[in-house]
This record gives sequence, structure tokens and C-alpha cells, in this order.
Amino acid sequence: MPSPGAMANRRLMVYIVGAIGILSIFFITFSRHGPTVSSNTPLAYAATPIHEVTVKKETLNGGAIMPKLGNETLKAELGRAAWKVLHTTMARFPDKPTEDESTALFSYIHLFARLYPCGECAGHFRKILEKFPPQVKSRSSAAVWACYVHNEVNFSLKKPKFDCDHIGDFYKCGCAGEEEEKGKTKEEEAAEKSPDLKIEREP
Repeated sequence: MPSPGAMANRRLMVYIVGAIGILSIFFITFSRHGPTVSSNTPLAYAATPIHEVTVKKETLNGGAIMPKLGNETLKAELGRAAWKVLHTTMARFPDKPTEDESTALFSYIHLFARLYPCGECAGHFRKILEKFPPQVKSRSSAAVWACYVHNEVNFSLKKPKFDCDHIGDFYKCGCAGEEEEKGKTKEEEAAEKSPDLKIEREP
């Protein structure tokens, strides 16, 4: 059984990774130049309307922002928390997303990689993203892609293969929608676990 200290560290890592997601959305929403500060009211600022914000390709594909993380224990805790957030995100993504929703997930994944707190880990993950771009056409394609790149990371770190067959059970979030999932037939569940998907790899 994990010690109270280990459980506290695990919760802290989940909070940190969740904060990365919030910052990614904030980064997309507001201008890269930041708020305009009033000289009369130091705490007041003018936010850029969301319809005027454009995330450039260089912003999505830029290098890692954070410095190297030397603490191996924290690095491992962070990795587990990050995978939990990513896999749960894919499991909750719409089955038939709109173009806007697919674009949002694609942007989120790339910004998540850039803002990941472990700089060298972010650099390695960005190389994997270059070879295997995010698949965001459906929940199934996103979930299978995430599991595939998880194993690419594990392979590079000489870790055991991650079991993709039961990923839906492993990352249940306790959300209300999961009650509806229980009513699915075995054929529907099998189709979701083994979708006809080819991971696109760039030359």
C-alpha cells in the first residue's frame, strides 16, 4: 500500500498536469502578447476577444518551454499523472467531434507537449508527435493513438508495453456518462476497443 507521502505526491502531480491543460486553453484563448495593462489601474487589463486570437503553426510546433527536471522520482510521478490526464481526455472526447472540437484537441496535445514541466521529456515527446501526429477524427482514433504513442515512449525508456486492450476500464473517471456506456452491446464495445485505425507516420 502506498504511503501517505506517496499518495500526496501523486495527487500533486495530477493537479500540476491539470494546470497544464488549463494553461494550454488559456494560451489558445488569449493573445500571445498578453494583456494590456492600464497605467491608472495596475490590476486592470483588456482581454483580447477570442474571435481575434489565432494560434500560429510555429506556436504549436515550437520547442519545449520548461527547463530540465532532474528529480527522477518527481519525473516518474509526473509521467503517470500526465498519462492519466491524456488517456482520460481521449476517453471523454466526442465520438463524432465537430471540426472545431478536433482542432481544439489537436492544439491541446501540441501545447501540452510544449508546456510539459519536464523539458527533456517534452523534447522527446515532440519528436514522437512529429512521427505520429495526433489522430483527432473520433474518440476511438484519439484513444488508440494515445495508447500507441504511450508505447512508443515506453519503448524508448525500455519500459514494459502498455496494455491497450483494457484502457477504457483503466481510465474510468467516475463521470455520469459512464452509466450510459454500461448499456452497450459486446459488439459495440469490441468495435471501440479495436477500431479499424492506421496510425499515420510521417516519412
